[in-house]
Amino acid sequence: MTKADIVNEISKTTGIEKVEAQKVVEAFMEIVKDSLAKEKNVYLRGFGSFIVKKRAQKTARNISKNTTIIIPEHYIPSFKPAKTFVNKVKNHVKK
Repeated sequence: MTKADIVNEISKTTGIEKVEAQKVVEAFMEIVKDSLAKEKNVYLRGFGSFIVKKRAQKTARNISKNTTIIIPEHYIPSFKPAKTFVNKVKNHVKK
């Protein structure tokens, strides 16, 4: 499902115009990105959490140059689904 599909579904479900639904979806995504950039997690009860994870410093290999490089500690965005979300997907995905 793409962002356009989500906008269409929201528009169809709520009855609001697609332009307005697109503004809402884009505003939501921007708020989540801004919050995570400020190291503030976003918790949506029944859906999941957008969180910032810290990755420790590690040593890696540059295969093409056959050298060792150090990757400094850094932060990455992550999503952790709520238990109800996970259960719904487990029970409804066709095998």
